Amino acid sequence: MLVLITYDVNTETDAGKKRLRKVAKQCTNYGRRVQNSVFECILDNAQCLTLKSILMDIIDENVDSLRFYYLGNKYQTKVEHMGIDRGLPVDSTLIL
Repeated sequence: MLVLITYDVNTETDAGKKRLRKVAKQCTNYGRRVQNSVFECILDNAQCLTLKSILMDIIDENVDSLRFYYLGNKYQTKVEHMGIDRGLPVDSTLIL
């Protein structure tokens, strides 16, 4: 299923800046960045639970926030994009 993950990490302290980098790195491991704090991830239920757990261990719930939008498996009709696109679609094949 396509899961859209957004986050807002308070970066007023060095610890916050470190948390921001860690959250972004973990999201990059599971999907692609489509905007600064927005990632599209194709995940199964187990991967989604794992990623949520990892991110919850990183953030400070008192000053940071995470949002997960579950767009399902038929997400192509639910996503409309305008303007410049960042890279390959999240579900495309990448050959290295």
